[in-house]
Amino acid sequence: MQKKTAKIIVVGSINIDLVVKSEHIPVAGETVTGQEFVMIPGGKGANQAVAAARLGAQVEMVGCVGGDPFGKQMLEQLTNEGVGTSYVLVDPQQTTGVALIQVQDGENRITVVPGANASVTPAHVERAKDVFVGADILLVQLEIPQETVMYAVQLAKSHGVKVILNPAPAAVLPDEIWPFVDLVTPNETEAVILTSEQIAGSDQAGIMNELRSLTKTDVIITQGEKGVSYHLNGVEGSYPAYRVNVVDTTAAGDSFNAALAVWHGESYTLEQSIAFAAKVGALTVSSFGAQTSLPTRQEVESFEGSFNK
Repeated sequence: MQKKTAKIIVVGSINIDLVVKSEHIPVAGETVTGQEFVMIPGGKGANQAVAAARLGAQVEMVGCVGGDPFGKQMLEQLTNEGVGTSYVLVDPQQTTGVALIQVQDGENRITVVPGANASVTPAHVERAKDVFVGADILLVQLEIPQETVMYAVQLAKSHGVKVILNPAPAAVLPDEIWPFVDLVTPNETEAVILTSEQIAGSDQAGIMNELRSLTKTDVIITQGEKGVSYHLNGVEGSYPAYRVNVVDTTAAGDSFNAALAVWHGESYTLEQSIAFAAKVGALTVSSFGAQTSLPTRQEVESFEGSFNK
């Protein structure tokens, strides 16, 4: 039973995803025929906001769209999903962020054009400071300027809001950010980039130790079909992934992070939150698209699956 309604702030990107499905992803100079093309609401920030709303949280989005039809479409999408958009600005000088996603056999390759996401500034976050009062969790990613991410985590900590940093897309971050982060959630590739390319050949335990030493925070590393490994409150462990038919991995990490935030915001432990998030991630990869694949609370609670071995 839900303990309380989690209050989540998402500071991040808002994109429109242009998705092509094909049997083969072309190499340089090659042209292939695709099987399907769709335009789907996306962006890591917007994905996490919509995922959290569908899972029962009260969500406020802080971001920016362009003054184009895509921007209007994304604002309507967020509003229809129950996400607060009072602090989603419209920059008429920019285009809305776009992600070109090529999907082959459930795996994807993504190219992102930030557009209006580059207009999410510290001043923009400061204007939204009232929503930090009484909030439970701040979710933030790296598809907006790093200086804005830094300002957002500092503002959150000053209001006693827990911070979950999903360091995607991967980037080296300044050491100054880590005292303001409670939990960092990279995938395997992002964990290597965060720590340094020098340990790219290290085993998972070595990467985890290096990341813990760097960040001094709780860490969850997502590993796709291998599940997750974690170091929480001084305790190391792992949790398996569910066995599902993988259709499209787009937004899997976003839904996992949103689920962590919602469950933890409802006063469950992070270990309990991982178990909930694993179900959400499994359901997400079982469907096509970003926000189109995000499950509802009812779908998650009725999900029964077996683990990968």
